[in-house]
Amino acid sequence: MRCVRESGHLRTLHALVFTLHALAAAMLITPSDVGAQAVPRPYDLVSKQIIREAMCEPGAYQLLEGLTRIGPRLSGSQNAAAAVRWGYDAMVSLGFEDVHLEPVMVPVWERGDIERAHAVVGSGPVVPLAVCALGSSVATPAGGIEGEVVEVHTWSEVDALGATAKGRIVFFNRPMDAGHYNTFEAYGEAVDQRGGGPVAAAKVGACAVLIRSMTLAIDDVPHTGNTHYEDGVPRIPAAAISTLSADTLHSLLDRERDLKVRLELTCETKPDALSANVIGEIRGREKPEEVVIVGGHLDSWDKGQGAHDDGAGCAQAMESLRILKELDLAPRRTIRAVLFMNEENGLRGGREYAAVARGDRHVAAIESDAGGFAPRGFGVNAPRETLDLIARWSYLLAPMGADRIIEGHGGVDIWPLSLQGVPAIGLMPESQRYFDYHHSDKDVIAAVNPRELQLGAAAMAILAYVIAEEGLEAGASQ
Repeated sequence: MRCVRESGHLRTLHALVFTLHALAAAMLITPSDVGAQAVPRPYDLVSKQIIREAMCEPGAYQLLEGLTRIGPRLSGSQNAAAAVRWGYDAMVSLGFEDVHLEPVMVPVWERGDIERAHAVVGSGPVVPLAVCALGSSVATPAGGIEGEVVEVHTWSEVDALGATAKGRIVFFNRPMDAGHYNTFEAYGEAVDQRGGGPVAAAKVGACAVLIRSMTLAIDDVPHTGNTHYEDGVPRIPAAAISTLSADTLHSLLDRERDLKVRLELTCETKPDALSANVIGEIRGREKPEEVVIVGGHLDSWDKGQGAHDDGAGCAQAMESLRILKELDLAPRRTIRAVLFMNEENGLRGGREYAAVARGDRHVAAIESDAGGFAPRGFGVNAPRETLDLIARWSYLLAPMGADRIIEGHGGVDIWPLSLQGVPAIGLMPESQRYFDYHHSDKDVIAAVNPRELQLGAAAMAILAYVIAEEGLEAGASQ
């Protein structure tokens, strides 16, 4: 035990909070009427106890250590299968109810042993470039492929290449915009190159593509991520190039007319494999058929350890339930932890969960998939009236600086649920460092701060609990 516990039995505290809540609602008493210390706002005491339990008896980092010890967890790999077993065993050991696996078929893509590139300046020097294959990329021919390079920044520049692109390597070098405070906005504006670059380049006859890594950091660590192909369009090799190597290549192109790049990749797509989502819950005491989800995705790219993306979210989801169980806070509705499989290169787990759970009554879904940094609030994908109902609880998150509840995306894994009308809520951590690590060898547990990770778990526990208690229907108690 790392903190001095507050006196009093938790069951008594729980009962007292509900008594005060009922009195305040009945008498329309507010802190401004009688003083903030006389009658606490609804759930004030419970939220403070959740924060205290989270920070004094932290468990998220220990969970993350166990998961990252497995290593990277690309869908269909042996490590991904080990992660499924780990998630199941962890939920059982934490005492969750109805722990089970939800089978799902996932794509299998393997990076292979070789991924390298060199810039060749005529008969002169050979300059090594730091690259890694993009997810779902095809391999180069045996021994590699060599071509002249043309640099582009916009889709119109690609279209304008026409026949001049035939047999060349198209180099997409549009950087993330550092002018955005929210780095996810910068990522959203730049990542279309990674997803659509190979198809656009293949349509004008290119033989391969290089994509500037999706990061604001200037270093020699390439960042992978998934790309896409289109039926009827040739599938050409696609690789991410580090930002430092991208700047080097840009400089070389400025002064060398006969520059070529030699690229070699040995990646491969194999038949789909059986995997699973991992699910466990705290059963609701009054309305068990109504469900609030907390979750993250269990798979990761095959770079680093998948610590921030998204081991952190899995650890936080499980830790949020552990905190509530430890405090004996039995929610009115069921709170369910879901570790989704295959977010990175297929979204099969999220789609499967939504399909299987179509008949369930999901009140809300909360996802953590933006890193284990200090929480700043939640983004909500729901009608305005639902957003307002969630935002009324922001004062409970204010002691952690996590009280920004705004319109937002929600999350990729819970997006299929949002299509069914389920409010989707995404934890928003501080974003400045996330893309330093994202999809790269730098995403290791050493990059995660234990207290910041734990604060995110506390924020999820608080929001999940009050939604499970109050629901999200208009007219619910304030």
